[in-house]
Amino acid sequence: MAEGLVDTVLIEGLAVDTVIGVYDWEREITQRVLVDLEMAWDNRVPGASDNVADALDYAAVSERVSECLQTLKPQLLERAAEEIAALLQSEFGVRWLRLTLNKPGAVPAARSVGVRIERGVRG
Repeated sequence: MAEGLVDTVLIEGLAVDTVIGVYDWEREITQRVLVDLEMAWDNRVPGASDNVADALDYAAVSERVSECLQTLKPQLLERAAEEIAALLQSEFGVRWLRLTLNKPGAVPAARSVGVRIERGVRG
């Protein structure tokens, strides 16, 4: 990736139903987690070639993120965020990412609660 590059690939509002939570009752049901991702990627190559093989495959990324959450069944959003970030960096070669995980309805008075992390070097 070029020095100082600020291109990103976005995935917003990816809904994943999984087991998540610390309470006993939460371990017996699935709950929805919403995933928002920004990933640094050099979009000049696919922009010039118009070839999907040169692009970051957001369908594959979405599938792997969903699989990760459904297999991991984490207690904490923080654990889920760290696992997803590590997966994206190792499997897809993403150098920098901003990841937001929201758990709607977890606190009745709030629309959603969540965590946001950034990992890697953007440019």
